[in-house]
Amino acid sequence: MSPLAGIHPVREALRAGRPLDYVLIAKGASGPRLQELIELCRERKVPVRFEPREQLDRAAGRAPHQGVVAFGSAEKYASLEATAATRGLHVILDGVEDPHNLGAIVRTAHAAGAGAIVIPERRAAGLTDVVARAAAGALAYLPVVRVTNVNRALDDLKEQGYWIYGLDERGEHAYDQIEFTSPTAIVLGGEGKGLHEQVAKHCDFLVRIPLAGGVASLNVSVAAGVMLFEWRRRTLERPA
Repeated sequence: MSPLAGIHPVREALRAGRPLDYVLIAKGASGPRLQELIELCRERKVPVRFEPREQLDRAAGRAPHQGVVAFGSAEKYASLEATAATRGLHVILDGVEDPHNLGAIVRTAHAAGAGAIVIPERRAAGLTDVVARAAAGALAYLPVVRVTNVNRALDDLKEQGYWIYGLDERGEHAYDQIEFTSPTAIVLGGEGKGLHEQVAKHCDFLVRIPLAGGVASLNVSVAAGVMLFEWRRRTLERPA
């Protein structure tokens, strides 16, 4: 069983209907947010057990748990076939290894209205408790697809009619000048590496974020926010 630690991640998992086996709450813990979580457990018929805080410390490992640890099935990945059928924005991560960055991107992508996140199996962060906490509950709502090969996934999306936009400092087009054709997939490279050469070749367009000053690039989660909310702005402005 995979533990989920912290009031906010557990509350959002309950709200989203994610199946949980039971929730541990530290004896003596109290407060309105905790009471709300207990009521949600009762509504969802999820058992609540009150245990000494030391037991929650062991269950959560090094993760800060705020007196709450939930246990359920391991995080389940969605299939690309299922998510592609929704025609929603797909955010493809080409080797993001930092779980904090992955969680932040998941949270941002959900806020921007994305339909799915796609990550590779190898040399990339997977869905861990650190990611769940950084995502601040967004994992309960946004499907994550794990693929063996990013290039093959891009080919599959193209077959479904998707247009692929890779964010790369060598891109010919500025991110705020490009027209996004729907359905859209946006590809982001890993920390310090950018897009792999073959991944870049699979993109229909390479776009860049022009930067002032002496800094050569942005953190990938920051770049994701800039790119995704530009996509959202263009989408909202598009005539129906």
